[in-house]
Amino acid sequence: MKTVIAAISYFATIFALGFVLGTVRTLWGAAALGETTFILFEVPILLIASWWSARSLRVRHSINSFASAAVMGVCAFTFLMLAELVLATSLSGQSVGDWFARLWKVPQLLGTVGQITFGAMPLLVGTKSGE
Repeated sequence: MKTVIAAISYFATIFALGFVLGTVRTLWGAAALGETTFILFEVPILLIASWWSARSLRVRHSINSFASAAVMGVCAFTFLMLAELVLATSLSGQSVGDWFARLWKVPQLLGTVGQITFGAMPLLVGTKSGE
């Protein structure tokens, strides 16, 4: 259960930051810099936050095994993709097929790679005990 709680906390933290950055991108950033350029700015910020969040949550919730870290990452990634799907279909009126197809086209592909890395981050970070 602690692994799922850690996954929910991890997802919520990064989703909230991503929502703020995505709003800035949509309202101002894409017009000022272009969508691809802004995403190239946005993804590293999200990955740094993901590294910090995954590491601190693994320590706080004593997620020390590879299997628990993998479950944390897979659950958080699943929550993230479901939330993205709900937002895309409800706010921008995309169909599920359109949303899925856009994941694999530039500039969204840059975000997709970042999201996959977000899901892997609990496995990529160590804990204070060196795990």
